[in-house]
Amino acid sequence: MQRKLLFTILLLMGCLSSNGQNTYEIHTIAFYNLENLFDTKDDTLTLDEISPMMEIKHHRESIYRQKVQNMAKVISEIGKEKTKNAPTIIGVAEIENHQVLEDLLDSPSLQNESYNFIHYDSPDRRGIDVALFYNTQFFSPIHHEVFTLKLWNEEGYPIHTRDQLLVSGYLENEFIHIIINHWPSRRGGTARSSFKREKAAFLNTQIIETLRRDDPNAKIIIMGDLNDDPTNKSVKSILLNSEKTTDNDLYNPTEVLFKNGENTLVYRDQLHLFDQIILSKSLVSSNKDNELSEFKFYMAGIFKPNYLITSKGKYKGYPFRSFGGGKFTGGYSDHFPVYIYLIRKLLRN
Repeated sequence: MQRKLLFTILLLMGCLSSNGQNTYEIHTIAFYNLENLFDTKDDTLTLDEISPMMEIKHHRESIYRQKVQNMAKVISEIGKEKTKNAPTIIGVAEIENHQVLEDLLDSPSLQNESYNFIHYDSPDRRGIDVALFYNTQFFSPIHHEVFTLKLWNEEGYPIHTRDQLLVSGYLENEFIHIIINHWPSRRGGTARSSFKREKAAFLNTQIIETLRRDDPNAKIIIMGDLNDDPTNKSVKSILLNSEKTTDNDLYNPTEVLFKNGENTLVYRDQLHLFDQIILSKSLVSSNKDNELSEFKFYMAGIFKPNYLITSKGKYKGYPFRSFGGGKFTGGYSDHFPVYIYLIRKLLRN
């Protein structure tokens, strides 16, 4: 399987570096944890008052506006190196509500982009949600729903965490499914909390199984902050190798990045790659790879220009986060964004 995938990737890279006889269409698909993008209003139905934004005592509104502009700037630049455009599709995590998404779209960096978004309020106690931005010129959603992750603690009380968002629609004229995740954190210890992420992985396999009942070759993109690395049990054993996924394998290009020493965040002074994008084999290989008549995976990357990296001090080299010590740092997020490119051949000259 891995040799076949590698051969396919090499074929695609060869096509893109050809002598110009072919024309290709390319789209960026991305994911970004926006590090506590909360507004300045107290929501009495959630515990948003413990968010870093609400802990700030002075100039909260101006800081919020700067935080929004910072996030929008990053979003607008992911994948631009090859596409010259903002991402066609980007999943986001750690956003509070509908309003912060509207504010992102109204910011200078994104207000001229043809973006819309899909968002549901989740049962998370702090009010943290996931959402999907999409360029309406290239992607047309036709169905979306959320799946609740049902968990209980040792005392039998429910654990309220983020829903998993499924969006299905047409990328140009090709039908794809996107599952956006923000799995439970490692709070309380990695080993003690692992069952939560393993349950989250299992829920993903159930969503995938449902999609494949209608189409065994469904084109599926799984993305999110999984709070586990690509080699942890939740991802490697449960999501990628469960009974529900082995018949039509998934491929995790971010595992290659992780094994090459790349990371998207630092947790307890350890480098991790929690932010991942995983693809169904139908988006990676086929019997006609050399034709590229349908969208195929080209490459994956971590977006980390210099301005997203802490340049000095104790945390030099870490993501330049927004909040620290109860203050706004002027930074961006404690995570780097991840992205993939999908390509297909348009015409032969």
